[in-house]
Amino acid sequence: MLSYLQAIVIALVQGVTELFPVSSLGHSVLVPAWIGGSWEDLVTQSAQPTSESSFYLAYIVALHVATALALLWFFRTDWVRIVRGFVRSAPRSLRGRRIDVADPDERLAWLIVIATIPVGVTGLAFEHLFRTTFAKPVAASAFLFVNGLILLAGERTRRAAEPAPQLEAAVLAGARSGVDVTGGRTAADVVEARASDVRISRLPMRDAVGIGALQILALFAGISRSGITMVGGLWRGLSHEDAARFAFLLATPVILAAGVLKVPTLFGHAGDHIHGQVAVGFVITGVTAYFSVRFLVRYFETHTLRPFAIYCLIAGGVSLIHFAAF
Repeated sequence: MLSYLQAIVIALVQGVTELFPVSSLGHSVLVPAWIGGSWEDLVTQSAQPTSESSFYLAYIVALHVATALALLWFFRTDWVRIVRGFVRSAPRSLRGRRIDVADPDERLAWLIVIATIPVGVTGLAFEHLFRTTFAKPVAASAFLFVNGLILLAGERTRRAAEPAPQLEAAVLAGARSGVDVTGGRTAADVVEARASDVRISRLPMRDAVGIGALQILALFAGISRSGITMVGGLWRGLSHEDAARFAFLLATPVILAAGVLKVPTLFGHAGDHIHGQVAVGFVITGVTAYFSVRFLVRYFETHTLRPFAIYCLIAGGVSLIHFAAF
């Protein structure tokens, strides 16, 4: 049974680690394992043969949906433009015509669609294998350490961001005329977000697919989805700010789809007797995830991945020594 204390702690951990580049899946394994006692039952639950038989996985599903909704709400202005761009371009694409490469919203929409396909297919095919084989403390510790190495490598080998050409006056004028200053976002924030989306939309399609495919590595407990896609963005010449935004936009449909597909488990045997815990955890994760992404978007305007890399190396290394020995 999942206690309310466990539900609150795991919800807080999920709300932070899903978006911080430190792996939520790894922490959902390692935090209970470190606490020990009855908490270790949660680790055992995470490796159940089927998600329908695990109350812990059913709970994590609800937290994923909460995280995705927080991302959707924070980037709501962006997603409205992206969806409109997709709707405008879809009829032309069905007729075999090219999307409007001069329209950043249309291009960004298709970059996200195409980049999401690799991890979507792989997740559906191999999620069970990854979860039952690698969602264990020793493996999660090792992969968390590897995640730290990947983040460091991303900083050391990143391609310098190329100076972007002057953004079209009409694009920025359009952004200023329809700014949304609710939710703690100023007019300047929204205009900069628009400018960032324009820069991201200039990525070649093959680069977007490569960055999106890196999310497959996040199926290993300990490898961060946001971290690995940020590294991919840095390697392809995005700034830290743009790489982070693209990582969060890419993660939203994946996290939401993974949660929604598994939501029926909450109403089956696995969800029995934890509906109250789910409600509490859902709210806590949603609020925590919202403030996490709000912090990170600002953080990566001027900072790098190195502090997170150091954390992963220390936490992963110490955990690996501990769990490998005991």
